Amino acid sequence: MNAATPIPPVISFISETAPFNEEQRAWLNGFFAGMLAPQGAPTALATTGNAALVPAALDDGAPWHDASMPLDERLKLAEGKPLPRRMMAAMAQQDCGQCGYLCETYAAAIAGGKEARLNLCAPGGKETTRTLKSLATELGAQPLPSADNAARDVHETALPAPAWTRDNPALVKLTARHRLNRQGSEKETWHVEFDIAQSGLDYAVGDSFGIFAENDQGLVTDLLGAVGGTPQDMIGERHASDMLARDVCLGAAPDSLFELLTYHTGGEMRRKARALAAGEDPDGDAATLDVLAAIEKFGRPRIAPEVLIEALEPLQPRLYSISSSPRATPGRLSLTVDTVRYGINGRTRLGVASTFLATRLDQATPLRAYVQKAHGFALPSDPATPVIMVGPGTGIAPFRAFLWDRMASKSLGKNWLFFGHQRSDCDFFYEDELAGMRASGHLSRLTLAWSRDAAEKIYVQDRMREVGADLFSWLEEGAHFYICGDAKRMARDVEHALVDVVASYGNRSSADAQAYVAALKKAGRYQADVY
Repeated sequence: MNAATPIPPVISFISETAPFNEEQRAWLNGFFAGMLAPQGAPTALATTGNAALVPAALDDGAPWHDASMPLDERLKLAEGKPLPRRMMAAMAQQDCGQCGYLCETYAAAIAGGKEARLNLCAPGGKETTRTLKSLATELGAQPLPSADNAARDVHETALPAPAWTRDNPALVKLTARHRLNRQGSEKETWHVEFDIAQSGLDYAVGDSFGIFAENDQGLVTDLLGAVGGTPQDMIGERHASDMLARDVCLGAAPDSLFELLTYHTGGEMRRKARALAAGEDPDGDAATLDVLAAIEKFGRPRIAPEVLIEALEPLQPRLYSISSSPRATPGRLSLTVDTVRYGINGRTRLGVASTFLATRLDQATPLRAYVQKAHGFALPSDPATPVIMVGPGTGIAPFRAFLWDRMASKSLGKNWLFFGHQRSDCDFFYEDELAGMRASGHLSRLTLAWSRDAAEKIYVQDRMREVGADLFSWLEEGAHFYICGDAKRMARDVEHALVDVVASYGNRSSADAQAYVAALKKAGRYQADVY
């Protein structure tokens, strides 16, 4: 390679937080780079180990890596890209780790034959699964047996798994929970604490907690009754009710269930089942069909429980941002959980994990759980660096952890929290704690936004614009900016507000303000934990 030949930049397929040493990480990055390169494409050698670099054609910056972007827009941006990049575009773009990978590494694992499961992207739902199934047909035309074997060898021999993972969870116990909303709130939010002292788990602020919830037993009983079964039915040595509670998802009905229903109905209803299995919506109700609603829609056909279970998706773990600090409360871990309940067609639907944590889990029952290490969401390495945290609703969770951690470590950096919710008198989470931190000077600024206290709805992004001069001043001092919460609306609105602040108080054009925020992201000074 001569001096005129550009050297393609490195893409890291393996996160720095993954449980591998530098040599293993370099080997894996090189393995995936070489495996995913278009046939005949040139590669360059990295300076560390023998890891090959990804060809420039693959280093496209993944412009679709935006959790607020609709799936069809992401796929359009990825048109013409190599298969792993198109698969990455099909993911939810949250890098949440719920699947056990990042969006990019999950795509690489599927394309390389290491991962056969196409339904692990819980935030992406059925749309992502369908798209991956369609894209995976290309793998059949270009099988990669050698890559599959190599990946399996790496997984089984060279890289021993960490002690407690998604596939090998630890056991923890609930120790306490209390409701954070006061009387009059339209929400139900809980502070939930666990004892992890004897579990072998450890965590850092910014990490997430993966929990294996169980479906509501009432829903399980209703579903068994709908297919002609009973809670006493056995599948091998286990009760069918236990398998339905612990092993499979009873939420959105999967395509495979509708495929099964085509064999249990006829005529027009069979046509509708086929249409639903193909991703169509013949009656305009597809979004409302959980497993029980689908069974009821098609006449409650008699289906053996073991056959039903085979047609359902595995029950995936749920991830929650950790709201505690191991420095402040060693051996304990807490979550901040919004309980999900809503009615459809006269039946109350329950959020599986949220209602499990709030009402069904008791202190005597061990909970299967693991820690999902954060990817690019952590406090600054310099404790004197100022931080700005935007976390409305349960988005406050990691920032409560940040504040307790910085207080426990006696960090000197300034802390500014933006918090918002519906009503100040009943939805002010951790009000006493924050008041104490303000009084001590640890919480330098607290900016609040309440959307239902007055006729005009006020959100955190509105408050950011109101205090824009100070906000920009903090950024110019080197502050790190953090956001946690809803990916589809709030996170995008907050980013737009930050761009407006930079434009207004930094005397920049809109394009230059966008470039300023992009530079913050590139430098690791703008970090998001969105869902």
